[in-house]
Amino acid sequence: MVLTPNPYRPGAGTTPAYLAGREQVLHDAQAVLENIRVGFPARSVIYYGLRGVGKTVLLNRIGEMADDMNVPVEYMEIAEREHSFQEAMVLHIYKLMSKLSPVDKLEGYVKKAMGILKAFSIKYTDSSAGIEIAFDPVHGIADTGNLPNDMTELFLALGRLAAKKEQGIALFIDEIQYIDDRDFEALIEALHRVNQKGYPLVIFAAGLPKIVRLAGEIKSYAERLFQFIAIDSLSKADAKLALEKPAAKMQVTFTRDAVEKVLAVTEGYPYFIQEYGKWIWENREQASVISAPIVERAYHDFESTMDEAFFKVRHDRATPRELEFMTAMVRCGELPCNMKDVAQQLGESAQKVGPLRAQLIHKGFIYAPQRGTVAFTVPQFDKYLQRTYHI
Repeated sequence: MVLTPNPYRPGAGTTPAYLAGREQVLHDAQAVLENIRVGFPARSVIYYGLRGVGKTVLLNRIGEMADDMNVPVEYMEIAEREHSFQEAMVLHIYKLMSKLSPVDKLEGYVKKAMGILKAFSIKYTDSSAGIEIAFDPVHGIADTGNLPNDMTELFLALGRLAAKKEQGIALFIDEIQYIDDRDFEALIEALHRVNQKGYPLVIFAAGLPKIVRLAGEIKSYAERLFQFIAIDSLSKADAKLALEKPAAKMQVTFTRDAVEKVLAVTEGYPYFIQEYGKWIWENREQASVISAPIVERAYHDFESTMDEAFFKVRHDRATPRELEFMTAMVRCGELPCNMKDVAQQLGESAQKVGPLRAQLIHKGFIYAPQRGTVAFTVPQFDKYLQRTYHI
C-alpha cells in the first residue's frame, strides 16, 4: 500500500500547508516592510491573542517576506524564566549591524556603532553574549548604568547605521509578555526615540493578551508607538479553508457533515484544526472522501493527543494552589468569570486570592478580558480541567 503524506502540520509555530484567514494582517505587514525597505520609518506591531491562534506562524511568515525583500531581520524569543534581555539584545543587534555592514566595517560611523554596542555589552552582560566584538568600546554613551538611556543609545546607534545605509531592519520578538517591566520600559523608550528620529527600524512582536495592558501601564504613549493587532480564532469560512485546502492538494475532500463536526470541535482555532486534521488523515484508511464517521473515529486520538501534550504540559507547570484557582474558574460555569465568583468557589475573600490571580497572569495561564474578570489563555482549557477533575 502506498501511503500519502499527511498534509496537516500541528506544532509550535509550524506554518500550515495553507495559511487561512490572515491575508489582511500579512498585507499590512508587507506595507510596513515596504516602508522601511526604502529607508522610511514605520510603526512597530504587536500581535496578541490566545495560545494556538497562530501568532508565531505570523512572525515566521512576515520574516520570510522580509527576507524576500532583502530586509535584514533578527528573531528572538523571550523565555519565561532565567533570561537576560540585555544579553539577547547584544547578540541580535550585533548580528543586525554585521548584516548592514558586511564589508565596510572600517568606516567611522560603523566603528562608532560597534563601539557603542561593545560598551553596552561590557556593562550589561557577563559574557558579551558569547560573541567577539572586535572594536574598542565607546564609553559614556550606552554604558551609564541608566538602562532606558543606554538601551535608547544602543537603538539609536543601530538606527543611524540603517539610515546611513538607506536600509530598513526588523527585530522579531516572540513571547513578549514575558519581558521584565524594566526591560520593557527601556525598549519602549528606545523605540520611541528611534521613531522620533525617523530611522527605518521596526519591531514585530507577539504575545498573550495581557501585553496590551502591560504596555499601556508602563508608558501611556505605547498605544501610539505600536499597532496592537488582535489575532483570534478563524471565521467559519476561513476555518473551512484551513481544513479543506491541505487535503485538496492530495485530491481528498470532506463531506459537509464532516466539516461541520470538525469546526464544532475546534471552534476555529488554527492549531486545533491542524491537530484534528492530522488524526483524521491517519484514520481515513486511504479514503478519497472524508465522511463524518471518519471524523468521529479520529476524535479519540485527537483528544488524547491534546490532553497529553498541549494541555498537560501547561497543567503540570501549575502549583496545587494555582490548580485550585483554575478549577474554581471552571466551577463558575461561564467564562470569562467574575473574580468575586472565583473567590466564592474557593471560600475566600477576593482580596486574599488577588495575589494568586496575579501569579497566574504572570505565568501566562489566565488573563483579564475586562476589569474584575478572568479567562484562560489556552482555548478549551476549561474543558480539559472538566475531563481531568470530573467537574
